[in-house]
Amino acid sequence: MKKLNIYSISLGMAALLLLVILGMILTDNIERAGLVIMAFFALLALGFSGYKSLNSYVFTASIFAGVALALYYPQYFIQIGDFKLTALIIPLIQLIMFGMGTSMSIGDFAEVVKSPKGVMVGVTAQLGIMPIMGFALAKFSNFPPEIAAGIVLIGCSPSGVASNVMAYLAKANLALSITITSISTLLAPFITPLLMKLLAGEFIEIDVLDMMWSIIKMIILPLGAGILLNRLRGERAKWLDRALPVISMLGIGLIIVVITAAGRDSLLDIGGILMLLVLIHNLFGYTLGYWYARLLRLNEQDSRTIALEVGMQNGGLASGIANSLGKIATMGLAPAVFGPLMNITGSVLASYWHKRPPKEGN
Repeated sequence: MKKLNIYSISLGMAALLLLVILGMILTDNIERAGLVIMAFFALLALGFSGYKSLNSYVFTASIFAGVALALYYPQYFIQIGDFKLTALIIPLIQLIMFGMGTSMSIGDFAEVVKSPKGVMVGVTAQLGIMPIMGFALAKFSNFPPEIAAGIVLIGCSPSGVASNVMAYLAKANLALSITITSISTLLAPFITPLLMKLLAGEFIEIDVLDMMWSIIKMIILPLGAGILLNRLRGERAKWLDRALPVISMLGIGLIIVVITAAGRDSLLDIGGILMLLVLIHNLFGYTLGYWYARLLRLNEQDSRTIALEVGMQNGGLASGIANSLGKIATMGLAPAVFGPLMNITGSVLASYWHKRPPKEGN
């Protein structure tokens, strides 16, 4: 009961801070609201952690607290001494991919044999819907070329671990979700650069081979090392299964904060419009992914899985690609915005479907 009170008090204090923030906005004092906004999201995260139905929003609220900090105090997240914090992005992505690999085995790909149609529909939906939507939104945005290319980039990226978590929460087909994520991730070094050349070539210069090698270093090598370690360790070092997901979430959070700080000025100029376009991209991914699967006569559970796989992209990888091109402050903005937003929408959709399990044979 004591813990429950702490969480309730945290949510109550968050509600009070929200009123303070609204008051600061109305009195044109928003530039001094940094610590208040950060405290609001931190209290929200703490409050959410005490309720099972809200637990999936803890990570997203924490991310927003970090983003608020980066927007108001960017100087602390750009460099320390002579060391630029953007140099951490690729190693962090490699660590996240290594962690993903340690939770995988060759058996995870058995779904390709058991349900080839579901995997094929999921992978083709992801490779078709999101890149084309990204290109259409980039053309419509009239943003500077590098920022527009970032919208295409998030569309051309594979799905990430977040989609697997949401599939689990939504009572969708988790095995199918993991398989689609794994295959789209393995295809990324070859497919993403080609799609970027085709769809984003008019916005920025794309060196296909150079991008392929960058993605191989970020995905294939650490992922392969993780799968190998998982095979060699057997039942030993199971503490990694608990530690690496936490490290991965912290890594994703730090990546988003660093990108936000680096691209703060551009984000303040176009942030509202960028958020709207990214939200449209994300929601259309869910909608078109679901109906594409239903059109091809997949059952309800598999269609929900594919909706989540299509709508939720690997923002961390997209950020790493932008960083490898030296365009983290521009091309990296759309992935940085996409990550927190997709976690909110994904959590809402997963909670909705969790309460409405698909009927047998549907």
